[in-house]
Amino acid sequence: MRIYMVGGAVRDELLGLPVQDHDYVVVGATPDDMLRQGFRPVGKDFPVFLHPDTQEEYALARTERKSAPGYRGFVFHTAPDVTLEQDLVRRDLTINAIAKAGDGTLSDPFGGVADLRKRVFRHVSDAFLEDPVRILRLARFAARFADFTVAPETLALMRRMVAAGEVDALVPERVWQELARGLMEARPSRMLALLRECGALARIMPELDALWGVPQPPLHHPEIDTGAHMLLVLDYAAERGFDLPVRFASLMHDLGKGTTPPQLWPSHHGHEGAGVALIEQLCRRLKVPNDCRELAVMTAREHGNVGRALSLRANTIVTLFERCDGLRKPARFAQMLLAAECDFRGRGGAADGFRDKPFPQAPHLLAALAVARGVDAGEVARRHAEQPAHIAAAVHAARVQAVRALEG
Repeated sequence: MRIYMVGGAVRDELLGLPVQDHDYVVVGATPDDMLRQGFRPVGKDFPVFLHPDTQEEYALARTERKSAPGYRGFVFHTAPDVTLEQDLVRRDLTINAIAKAGDGTLSDPFGGVADLRKRVFRHVSDAFLEDPVRILRLARFAARFADFTVAPETLALMRRMVAAGEVDALVPERVWQELARGLMEARPSRMLALLRECGALARIMPELDALWGVPQPPLHHPEIDTGAHMLLVLDYAAERGFDLPVRFASLMHDLGKGTTPPQLWPSHHGHEGAGVALIEQLCRRLKVPNDCRELAVMTAREHGNVGRALSLRANTIVTLFERCDGLRKPARFAQMLLAAECDFRGRGGAADGFRDKPFPQAPHLLAALAVARGVDAGEVARRHAEQPAHIAAAVHAARVQAVRALEG
């Protein structure tokens, strides 16, 4: 029995990065051998075991054969005579196909160390073609390792997979899982750019892919292209370290612009409302969690109102709070304001100054929300106890009065 550390742990260690999880491959062993040493079996498709002390994963060396479309269509084979190289050749990228023995010796049959030095993502073998999840994983790695490039032959392979319909066989849960992880990386724009470059974005999120080539008014959007704007907005959200719902809402906020008839470009009147149905459609298809979906819908619908907040009347502001359920869920309303600020900051480049301009709309609305929430609705209701049908309007009016007093 020979044990090797493999995959991301070896890669990150060689890059000088913190290692989060360790994975091991075991060569020359059977499941019974593992059980006798106290390992606990957890693998469904092939033998994977948890170490009795560390609970880290140890997988028996295996080969695999494609048996059906999609990422689930594989038959696995494990046996004591499966070699380390046979196990490594089925992995996605050369930088993930490096093994480290207990004495520190590296096994690198496919040149992963050299590709780490060159900062290149390169597939190990044509087995890459057989698993469409690898397209998503590579795109996620592009978001994490911003200085890496994709080898031309690997990009060509990804395009072949998309053309063959492999991406269409992905199940929604796995697509969302990889997208969500990529959105939380340091440069999520690189994930989307690569998915678009290989053609996968049009298959996975056609509503988003439709934004490229759609112009916006240069005065407010020096970057002009709506797709380029989305990437700037998303990277700003990542730079600020915002959570997943805010990043997803930032990405989705202008989806409605993809439906504007070209003869109306670069104006996009009504794109806020048009985006709501598209977001709902996308979220149903990918089974996006409710917290992400709800914030994205709210941001798409309201980001124009947030932008005009300083000119809104007190009554309109309170109605905005009510429509967003901000009086009961102020934290979510504050998240929406963060996404709206990302929209404002993600325009043009450093020279255009949007990143440094003040964005007073957010503190203005938060202060107004605070005084509106400070109204004692119970006391107002008691004053109108004899006319219960008037209570809701009276509470609304009291909140409007409080916001108006704040504005002076």
